[in-house]
Order: sequence, then C-alpha cells, then structure tokens
Amino acid sequence: MPHEHKPQTRAVRSGIVRSQFNENAEGLFLTQGYAYKSAEQAEGRFSEPSKNHFSYSRYGNPTVRMFEERVASLQNTEDAFATASGMAAVSSTLLSLLKAGDRVVSARALFGSCLYILDVVLPRFGVEVVLVDGTDSDQWTAAITPETDVVFVEAVANPTLEIIDMPLVRDLARAAGAKLVVDNALITPLFFDGIEDLADVLVYSATKHIDGQGRCLGGVVLASEKFIRETFEPFHKHMGGALSPFNAWVLLKGLETLFIRCRQQAANALRIAGALEVMPQIRRVIYPHLATHPQASLARRHLTAGGTVISLEIIGGKPAAFAFINHLKIISISNNFGDCKSLVTHPATTTHQRIGAEKRAEIGITDGLVRLSIGLEDPDDLLSDLRQALDRSAP
Repeated sequence: MPHEHKPQTRAVRSGIVRSQFNENAEGLFLTQGYAYKSAEQAEGRFSEPSKNHFSYSRYGNPTVRMFEERVASLQNTEDAFATASGMAAVSSTLLSLLKAGDRVVSARALFGSCLYILDVVLPRFGVEVVLVDGTDSDQWTAAITPETDVVFVEAVANPTLEIIDMPLVRDLARAAGAKLVVDNALITPLFFDGIEDLADVLVYSATKHIDGQGRCLGGVVLASEKFIRETFEPFHKHMGGALSPFNAWVLLKGLETLFIRCRQQAANALRIAGALEVMPQIRRVIYPHLATHPQASLARRHLTAGGTVISLEIIGGKPAAFAFINHLKIISISNNFGDCKSLVTHPATTTHQRIGAEKRAEIGITDGLVRLSIGLEDPDDLLSDLRQALDRSAP
C-alpha cells in the first residue's frame, strides 16, 4: 500500500495478497512446502530466490510474507523478515552482523535475555562487548570508536524506562561506520517519532503489543531490502527460527487493532502513573511522560506518548513488593507486557534474575522495583486495585 496513506490505514490494509477465492480476511497457508510445475521451476526457485516466490516455509510463506509487508509499510522501511520470537529477531540480527574480533557497544540497561546475549553469548564467539550507561552522552562518545561494528540499544529500556538519545547515538554510529540496531518493542511502533529514520535495523517482539492479546510468540526485523536479503535472510533461514504461518495470521489480526489498543493503553498508563506518584508506599514512579522522569525533556521531544509500561519502586524492598503484587485482584502476575490485560512483574526475581544482584544494581533494578503493563480495563478499576494492594502491603 502506498506510503501516502496514514499509518493506521496501512496497519489494516497493507500486504494483503488474495488467492483465487478473493477472500476478505488474510489467507492462512498452513504448509511446509510448495509444489512446482516442473523441475526447471524448482531449480529456478532455489537458484534465484524471491521474497514472493516460495520453496519451503522455513524460508518464506505467503501468510508470513503478508505480515512482513504490513509491518514494513507501517514502519516506512523497505523490507522485513519475521522470526519465531522477539529474541530470535535480536539474536539473529546480531549474529548475522558479527564475527570473531568484531566490537559491539550497547547500553547496559536491557531486557534480561538481551543482556545475556551480549554479556555471555557473544563473548564466547570472540566478539568484544562494551556496555555503557545509556543516559551518559560522554560514555557513548568515548565507546563508539572506528573499531565499533555494531551499536545495540533498546529505545526505551526494559524495565527501567531509560530513554536513549537516538540522534546522538545514530550520529556517533554513522561516524564510526557501525550499524545501529534498535529494539523498539517496549515503546511500540506508534510512539517513538521517526525511529525508522534513526535506526539501521529495527527489531520488535511481536509477542508484545503487535499481538497484544497474549496469544502467540513472534518477532520481526525491519531494515533496507539489501540488509534483509543479503545479510539477515541467508543467516536466519538456515538457523531455523521461522515464524509459524498461524502465528503470522494472528499477528496480522493484531495489527488491525494496534492503534486503538495502544493509544487507549497509553492514556490509561499516563493517568495511573500520575495518580501513583502521590502514594506514600512508593519511593518513585517511572513513566516517560511524567515531569519527574529523569529524561522528561528527551521523552517529550521524541515520544508522542509515554507508552503502556510503568515502573514503580516500592518502599520496603522485596517483601513489600511481593506483598503488593500478591494482593492485586485484577492485575495478573506475568512476565509479559503490552497485553490488553494489565500485568505485573517483579524483574529482580524473574526477567533479570540470572544477571545477578551486582549487575541489577548497575542498571537500577532494585528489589523493590515492580513493572506494570497497563491494559484496557477501566482505569478507575485499575487504580482501585492498585490502591488496595498498596494499603494491604504496608508494614
């Protein structure tokens, strides 16, 4: 669909390819392979692969391709490649770009699995990894040298909600000749203005807001057609992390309601974050569009909304945080975010448990830190639930 259409239209209409039956809903092609009219055609499919001609569903599938084209259109990127999960998107992107002796610079505040890839996996293969305080421009300037091959960031860090000064990091990466890889899952494709122009490669966990209804796993990598077809696809399709056609179909349905869901969730989150700031049981509330956020000016400059996630630091550490979580009646305990149902997570004992207390302290994940993913319930009901849980968790 042409890019002159607005993003909300592209999220519903882009990428549709109809079969001979001219179905209105996207076709679900549950097949692992494809039949050829001749041996010559089969030879051609393998010798001259095409993103719209299929030979095996690990390499490509019509339903998966519709999802890829719709996300690429929504994000104004040339091409996309879908993966089995968000972490498949992250790991395959980094591994397709790097080899022994290369150098990666990354913000230290990351999702636990992303940090594991950088801190544990890549060094095993001889890749140098340099971690910096993502909010410190001097550290970025010192670390991104001409020897740097890849820079990796989460645009908004999970779960501490630090915001990266993307124009600064982009300029430093380009000056060094490094590829800038940006995980934008937490803030959604909607709310970081111009993110596709700042990143060389964008990655998403489609499990989060794109599905948004707790149904399936998925990921997607967005970049230039040259990067997707010449660098990413040859690596990933042989590693085997293909997206299921059924999951791609579910994610296509999720994209149709992405705008109305996320806008309402972000509005709910802003209201709830403001109300929580006055609660005496909370040491601090972290939300990008609050004036009290440490990078509030940066957030206002780049984020059109504050997103769907709030982080709180409960006074009293782990016992108080656990008591608060356990007394919630509406909000579910889960380690996902971006769902229509509101969710709560204790990062120190779940998503970031394995990185150890010392590293958690370095990135601001205290034992009292709680991550709230705000859903589509009535915000008054959510606030009542949060208030009663805080009251009952007080020592």
